[in-house]
Amino acid sequence: MTKEEKLALVKQFGKNEKDSGKPEVQVALLTKRINDLTDHFNAHKKDHHSRRGLMMMVGKRRRLLDYLAKKDIERYRTIIKELNIRK
Repeated sequence: MTKEEKLALVKQFGKNEKDSGKPEVQVALLTKRINDLTDHFNAHKKDHHSRRGLMMMVGKRRRLLDYLAKKDIERYRTIIKELNIRK
């Protein structure tokens, strides 16, 4: 992920370009990295070391989403819809 892509996600989901601490921003950044790694695994099926990192990112995103659902269900529903996480 390039700096420009990261900055665009932070601007889109945060209050400004320096607001990277909101759960929505963190979930969006993790989702971008997860999607990039998923494409990587289509080409490199035996890369188990990176797969562990992917599983850790998925778990971190899950915990952030659980926190957001507990704190504010509307923000949770909005981020799920915008990122198209649930199928």
